[in-house]
Amino acid sequence: MTEPTFPDYLPTVPHLLRTGRERFGANDCVVTPTDRLTFAELDDHSRHLAGRLVAAGVGKSSRVGLLFPNGTSWVLSWAAAARLGAVVIPVNTFYKTPELGRFLHHADVQYLLAVDSFIQHDYLERLETIAPELAGHGPGPLHLPSLPQLRRVLLWGQPSRAWADGGYGTGLDASLPPSLAATVDGTADDVMPGDEMLVTYTSGSTGEPKGVVHSHGALVRHARNLAALSGIDESSRLWTPMPLCWVGGFAFTLLRGMSTGGCFLTQDVFDPASALRLIEAERVTNVSAWPAVAKTLSEHPDYASTDLTSVRGGSFYDALPPDCRPPDPALVVGSLGMSETCGPHTFWTAGEEVTGTPEQYRGAFGHEVPGTEHRIVDPDSGADLPEGQEGEVLVRGYSLMVGLYKQERSQVFDADGWYHTGDRGYFLDGWFFFTGRQSDLIKTSGSNVAPAEVERSLLQLPEVKLAFVVGTPHVDRGEDVVALIVPWRIGKAGAEVAPPDGDELRERLRQDLSSYKIPRHVFVISDEEVPWLISQKVDRRALGVLAEKLAGAQLET
Repeated sequence: MTEPTFPDYLPTVPHLLRTGRERFGANDCVVTPTDRLTFAELDDHSRHLAGRLVAAGVGKSSRVGLLFPNGTSWVLSWAAAARLGAVVIPVNTFYKTPELGRFLHHADVQYLLAVDSFIQHDYLERLETIAPELAGHGPGPLHLPSLPQLRRVLLWGQPSRAWADGGYGTGLDASLPPSLAATVDGTADDVMPGDEMLVTYTSGSTGEPKGVVHSHGALVRHARNLAALSGIDESSRLWTPMPLCWVGGFAFTLLRGMSTGGCFLTQDVFDPASALRLIEAERVTNVSAWPAVAKTLSEHPDYASTDLTSVRGGSFYDALPPDCRPPDPALVVGSLGMSETCGPHTFWTAGEEVTGTPEQYRGAFGHEVPGTEHRIVDPDSGADLPEGQEGEVLVRGYSLMVGLYKQERSQVFDADGWYHTGDRGYFLDGWFFFTGRQSDLIKTSGSNVAPAEVERSLLQLPEVKLAFVVGTPHVDRGEDVVALIVPWRIGKAGAEVAPPDGDELRERLRQDLSSYKIPRHVFVISDEEVPWLISQKVDRRALGVLAEKLAGAQLET
């Protein structure tokens, strides 16, 4: 295994900001349709904001929630809090009142740095619903039985409530008073790689929120390592619509660009027309987006007239020039990651991204990221499995989380420090193959079927655009394998095509799959019927309900 590429400076946010200023000071660091920051401005303005946070009571290990949409205000607020050694806790801007209340309670947020509203979301009104005693509270530290850990709400703009402090987004280009400046710099010098920097919340596959705790060292090192693998450098300009409150937007895109002097570009709300204009005007080189977003961009009326010749890498496959993509889309190299590992723990190199996997490794999810280790084990016995045999994926290494907030270490890792991911897969000749989630396994007539394997075979059929495989209950077999497919409406010739026949597709699958893996039913659904989560992952529980409903209706006819 090759050696990982780590920063040549202490891997903490204060040193990341300082090094960015020294090496790339005048370069764009963050760009939106309405605003931009250079590396020097990010260092200066976040240092000033950090001084204001110190004056409000924030210090090392303080728990600071960030409630912002994507943009320069989010990045400045993160940089200001993290350079003080505070624990940054991003807040999902789409949280409704009950979700926000549960989040603030579980995360023990002490300082909420926020905008007062975003789109139709009035956060101050929601806070008063969560903690009714706020309405009669005056200025100063908060003492709320409903939110006992919360001490201050710090607003980017001017407050409309007496209980909130405001104006944190103004005057950031001014000088700090000497005493505050000295405190900020002294506190930054105390930040070490092992200090906690981020708690990012993920529902995982269980639906129960988990607070994933990461250190400065893990995040800063992993960003640099992934940048080296993927060829991100000072000339790279990375655009993403992924929220910064998730690892995909924050660690994989923002930090990966910052680690080498690249530019991070985003929008507060994804709009395809605005995104295409931004990609063209700012000469974006890399796109990090879900397949559904890339599809939306390529189908927009402005797509054909937009100059996308600057795009050289990433997931906007239609925009890539022929010399920057594999000749066969099915040979594109995947990667497997999760919040618990700061993003990808299997990945590709820049050369593999362009050339794709060799034919015999079609469907591979890259290689083990240098600096990480994997085991493939039998989930029942825990025994290691031989190469090429599928089992549960275990991972450990430098990018692995410190732990899960409010859970003991023994609840999260095994005795040897391995994290049991719940993912299934296998390694073959150094390539990793992902076969699905452990919880997604379909048990039919005593055999295990991995949905991802059947989905891959379905997607090889030219009529199939999207494929989802789930299990539905059966009184004798335990579960039936059921496929839901979205067909292509327009064929290669540009004419509408008839929906495929499910029984015919089943017969064609027999060339690739064992008989017990062949779906009992194949149902054709529309794009609009696919239940997407706000994370742009498909809602498999909802798919199961839909499949069961369709199977039941078929039995009745």
